[in-house]
Amino acid sequence: MIGYVTLGTNDLARASAYYDALLGNIGATRMLELERLVAWGTEEGSPMLGVIIPFDGNPATVGNGTMVGLNVGSTAKVDEMHAKALELGGTDEGAPGERMPGFYAGYFRDVDGNKLNFFSMG
Repeated sequence: MIGYVTLGTNDLARASAYYDALLGNIGATRMLELERLVAWGTEEGSPMLGVIIPFDGNPATVGNGTMVGLNVGSTAKVDEMHAKALELGGTDEGAPGERMPGFYAGYFRDVDGNKLNFFSMG
């Protein structure tokens, strides 16, 4: 159902480098590059995650209550990706662990303060 999600940034080069290094670990590559936007996906037509300089000209800010969850398929991959997110300059928002039976997730904020998580179900 989700086609794409964009996260605001005030430094497209920095955010792009962060996500190149982070999302490459799950096979995502740049699928779209524009002057104000870079988006990653795993294959043509798959959902994408993008970073964007807001079109209204105002500074990008973090949405309170906004979070993007990225399914990485296994608890080991959640652990790996959460650690990579922090290694690249992200901040911890909740160490990887089981949140409810069958749902394992690790929460973090990217270099712009956007909240995301990597998760696995089952």
